[in-house]
Amino acid sequence: MESSEEFLNRAIPFLQRSDPIPKLLPQVRLGRMPKDSPALVAIVSSWLEAFLTVLKDGDKVLDVNGVLRLDPRPRIAVLVEAGVLKEDDPDVQAMQSAYETTLGSARGRTSAG
Repeated sequence: MESSEEFLNRAIPFLQRSDPIPKLLPQVRLGRMPKDSPALVAIVSSWLEAFLTVLKDGDKVLDVNGVLRLDPRPRIAVLVEAGVLKEDDPDVQAMQSAYETTLGSARGRTSAG
């Protein structure tokens, strides 16, 4: 079975490739890209989907520290603050729920071990 660290070594580069913050958020802040641009919406949606997949895939393998390293809340907060996402967006809610579930699973394995 894959270790938590091995999983993270695969998952983090995967998430970084689809992360809208480094390249697109500056464009939004400079006014070069509208917050509701169809391209931006599609990229953010794809990133949320990728993050959700990683959290669900990691549910059985990640330890608590691994889950904490994947905490999506700071990145979501940046996108909400920039007006790119809304906190009540169903995709955001699904990702936050998956994060809490994965964290709970990791804590359960820690306390059982």
